[in-house]
Amino acid sequence: MDLLLSYYLWIVIFHIMAVLSWMAMLFYQPRLYVYHTEHKNKPDFVEVVKVQEYKMYKYIGLPAMWATIISGILMIILMPDMLNFSDPWLYAKLFFAGILVLYSFSLEYYRKRLEMGIYPKSGNFFRAYNEVPTVLSLLIVGYVITKTFSIAFTLITLLIGAFIIYKVLKQTPKDAA
Repeated sequence: MDLLLSYYLWIVIFHIMAVLSWMAMLFYQPRLYVYHTEHKNKPDFVEVVKVQEYKMYKYIGLPAMWATIISGILMIILMPDMLNFSDPWLYAKLFFAGILVLYSFSLEYYRKRLEMGIYPKSGNFFRAYNEVPTVLSLLIVGYVITKTFSIAFTLITLLIGAFIIYKVLKQTPKDAA
């Protein structure tokens, strides 16, 4: 265990790099779904986007998500004092990270539907959906940097995020213009 503890900072570096890779997929995958949905009448274009969607999710996003989870668990095992019940910032971080995991799996659900030619949502939906990881990552980074949980910060961030998502959903759809 001492050997692993001496490598703790290297595990933190790996964790940060895994998070960055995972976030790249979370930020870009819904944008691909916008292109896919709004250009569904262009089969050659859609085929290219399908390949991009598949590779982005399977080769970058999914492995990076698991690397993030495994390295995060390893960090907690090596530093169990982080699980301090009197300071709930880590629990808030883990809660919103869990939502990001569910969000990631939802992207695979939509990818499979689109691959089959089923268009369950509009381009505007995917534009708005694209804002979710931004809001969640802002919360997570805020908790990690300050090492505190603030109800005000959480509520303000969620309200601003909800407002942005609402405004995006209210835009005139590109395919209806």
